[in-house]
Amino acid sequence: MIPFSPPRIDDEVINEVIDTLKSGWITTGPKTKKFEDLITDYCGNKSTVCLNSATAGLQMMLHWFGVKPGDEVIVPAYTYCATGNVVNHCKAKLILVDINEDFNVNIENIKAAITEKTKVVMPVDIGGFPCDYDKLNELVNHPEIKSMFSPNNEIQKQLGRIMILSDAAHSFGGSLNGNKVGSLTDVSVFSFHAVKNLSTAEGGAIALNLPAPFDNEQIRAAIKTKSLHGQSKDALSKMKAGAWKYDVIESGFKCNMTDIQAAMGLVELNRYQSNLTRRAQIFGLYQETFSKKDWAITPTFKTDKKETSYHLYLLRINNISEETRDNIITEIAENQVAVNVHFQPLPLLTAFKNTHNIMDYPIAFNQYKNEISLPVYYNLTNEQTKTVINTVIAAVEKHI
Repeated sequence: MIPFSPPRIDDEVINEVIDTLKSGWITTGPKTKKFEDLITDYCGNKSTVCLNSATAGLQMMLHWFGVKPGDEVIVPAYTYCATGNVVNHCKAKLILVDINEDFNVNIENIKAAITEKTKVVMPVDIGGFPCDYDKLNELVNHPEIKSMFSPNNEIQKQLGRIMILSDAAHSFGGSLNGNKVGSLTDVSVFSFHAVKNLSTAEGGAIALNLPAPFDNEQIRAAIKTKSLHGQSKDALSKMKAGAWKYDVIESGFKCNMTDIQAAMGLVELNRYQSNLTRRAQIFGLYQETFSKKDWAITPTFKTDKKETSYHLYLLRINNISEETRDNIITEIAENQVAVNVHFQPLPLLTAFKNTHNIMDYPIAFNQYKNEISLPVYYNLTNEQTKTVINTVIAAVEKHI
């Protein structure tokens, strides 16, 4: 069986985790801090906070910005449920908009959805291909859009406009205009889940990049406090002689990253470029074959301005139904190749369908109904990639 996206667990990762276990420091400590600093260096953003998931990162930033009931947050309909769930947890109103053919959110649809209640726009880099952040930044800074913004706390007054909170769960290492994701807008949130390009088993990071006069290091410290139940000292600080006493300055959360997780991340980040190179080679093999098939709609993953992180190869089969797509996937699985679908648009899911109708998002539905995600990972060999290709072709051509 060729799996879909197994994590890369080799001796280098195992030895770094063992080193952490032997160090006696397994919760948030020096390796987490080192990992945060290296992410900042890699992405070119201003400061970074590592947490136990990307979901926690999105939730923490909405909380920090003061999003509350009655506020509106704009999200593409085509995304994983986490992007919508964090808005619902804030009791804010989830405003869904349709996407483009490249799976990224449509900027004009965002513009049309903005009201005086809009506090945050959350674009999503599906498959690792960055959204049009230059256009998004221009939109929220346009005088007409800024004049609609109605701040309800000091942080919102300081920003003076809608905040862009990027769901960059897929796009660590992607780029726009030569700049890495993480440095492209106000805040970007990465995922280091087991299936991601860079894995810490579970984990995520907030890449802070807010404009002046914000102090991003100060915000980092505030988020760290929020991630530890609002406790004024972390475990490392309390280890100092006589420093046991602490305060709880707010009712916070519990979502910090551990040094065990960070140990995995340090190894993966150190060799991340070779990971991206290999993933790009696999994309190239897929593209070389599927671009010649008249039934195949191949994904956009590189332009003169943007380059993906090569996280997902989102193949689409032209002019088929959702049922046919599902039959093709079953056929592929029966031939020992694992594929997937990314994603079911939110209005198809029970938690969202009562308030959102999928028929209002025709592009999102059309992209979903014929999409099949193919395996892409560092240890996938060329021979296995060819097996995936041949298996997919045979299954598709049997059912169309």
